Amino acid sequence: MFTGIIEGLGTIVSVAPGQQGQALTIAADFDLTRTKLGDSIAVDGACLTAVKLEGRRFTVDVSPESLRRTTLGGLRSGSRVNLERALRLGDRLDGHLVSGHVDGIGQVSDRRREGNAIVIRIAVPAELAHYMIEKGSVAVAGASLTINRCDGAGFDVSIIPHTAHLTTIGSCRVGQRVNIETDMIGKYVEKFVRSGPEAGRGAPAGTSSGGVDMSFLHKTGFL
Repeated sequence: MFTGIIEGLGTIVSVAPGQQGQALTIAADFDLTRTKLGDSIAVDGACLTAVKLEGRRFTVDVSPESLRRTTLGGLRSGSRVNLERALRLGDRLDGHLVSGHVDGIGQVSDRRREGNAIVIRIAVPAELAHYMIEKGSVAVAGASLTINRCDGAGFDVSIIPHTAHLTTIGSCRVGQRVNIETDMIGKYVEKFVRSGPEAGRGAPAGTSSGGVDMSFLHKTGFL
C-alpha cells in the first residue's frame, strides 16, 4: 500500500530481459538503507518488488502483465521515474490510499500555466474516466493528485511548484503516456452496490438481488 506522496526520483540504469518480462535496475536519489530485499517500491505508480539492492541502486522484475498495463515497457536507460516505498503502519496518510496496481494508461493532451501552477489535461479511456469525480483523487505516474475537472474523455490536474520539482509530472510533455490508478475506494463501492446475479456471489444475507441496495441500507441502519 502506498500514499502517492513521491519520496524521490530514480534514474533507469539498465533494462534487461528477465523471466519472460524485464529486469530494471534503478538508481534512487535518496537513501535506501532501511530498504530490504522483497520490499515493495512503486515505480511510476506500479508496485514492484526489490530483488537486488546495492547502495542506492535496486533491481526489480517486471512481469509481462505489468508491461502490458503500464508505461514501464517504454523505459530506457536514463529515463527518470517517480519512486515511493510502501507505507508503514503508523505513517501519516498524506496523499490517498494507492495500491500500486495500475488501472491503465493516460496521455497528456494539454499543458498550460495558471498562476503559479501547471494545469495538465490527461486523456483516459472511458472505463477509467468512469471512476473519476471532481475534487476526487487520482494517482498519475504514482503521484497523488486532486482532480480539478473531469468528463468522459479525461481530467485536469493542477501541479504546484513543489510537486513539479519533486516528481516527473512537472516535466510531462503533450503526448506523453502516464500510468493511471483511479481511487480504489470508488471501485470497491461500485462492486458492492452493483445488483445482479454476478455481483451477488458472497453478498450479505438479506439482500433481495444479491447487491447492496437502498432497502438493505435502510434495513441495516445506514440510512
